[in-house]
Amino acid sequence: MKHMEQHKTHRTGWLRAAVLGANDGIVSTASLVLGVAATGASAESILVAGVAGLVAGAMSMAAGEYVSVSSQADTEQADLIRERAELEDDPEFEQAELAAIYVNRGLDADLASRVATQLMAHDALGAHARDELGISQSLAARPIQAALASAGTFAVGAALPLLTVVLSPVSLVLWAVSGSSLTFLALLGSLSAKAGGAPMASGARRVTFWGALAMALTAAIGGLFGVVAS
Repeated sequence: MKHMEQHKTHRTGWLRAAVLGANDGIVSTASLVLGVAATGASAESILVAGVAGLVAGAMSMAAGEYVSVSSQADTEQADLIRERAELEDDPEFEQAELAAIYVNRGLDADLASRVATQLMAHDALGAHARDELGISQSLAARPIQAALASAGTFAVGAALPLLTVVLSPVSLVLWAVSGSSLTFLALLGSLSAKAGGAPMASGARRVTFWGALAMALTAAIGGLFGVVAS
């Protein structure tokens, strides 16, 4: 029978990293640009600071995602190694343990025992990984995928406020970058929510609020330093 349902869970790994990267790219670069612009810096100085922020941020996102997701992958592998050893040492206990899991999920004891027996005969480690440890193929940690998705979308997100700087006169940079960045964030929140099957309006509100707060605080600090320096 053909399975017609379209679930979104398999997207969570790369989608989380991609949304995080794009959101950080827009927010951090726009905030940096606004902070520098609020000091009264020239357009060239603003652009240089923004480009530096793009490069540094993309590399930081890649490294951070790779290290953090690699730690998750290492933990998963350690659990699988331990579980494989337990299956070799005491398969009867492991089968009873798996059956108990199914009983707790609502099966009667006889059916749970038969299900556990059949699943372990087919793929004992896979059954325990999925139902005891919560590790599945679709949700397994993928460090390289996360690093590339995060770094790539950060660079794209960061390029948007930089493009606004290039296209806007320096006297309007503050308003142009803040307005366009909030628009980009609202669009990002909507698209990411749609990709994940969640309400688009709530996704847009969430990222726009925090982005606006970050940009406002950075612009205020930049303005304060500009006044002090003058």
